[in-house]
Amino acid sequence: MIVKLSELEIGQKARIQQVRNGRGIRQTLLDLGFVPGTEIELIRKAPLGDPYEVKLRGFEITLRKSDAADIEVKVI
Repeated sequence: MIVKLSELEIGQKARIQQVRNGRGIRQTLLDLGFVPGTEIELIRKAPLGDPYEVKLRGFEITLRKSDAADIEVKVI
């Protein structure tokens, strides 16, 4: 099932399918390692839903909810 990263539940793991070109941050996300085929896990969401913390390639990265909505993932 392909969903947006912003739709994952805490603790869910997924594989990145695509990074959409939203608000010019696409290249920054790719540089951080958000490339297709990479496994990702949602660690936590802030109480008001923004920001998100994800684990990617052994690192924990914080993203805005709007940026997470630009990343399509396949739940594993």
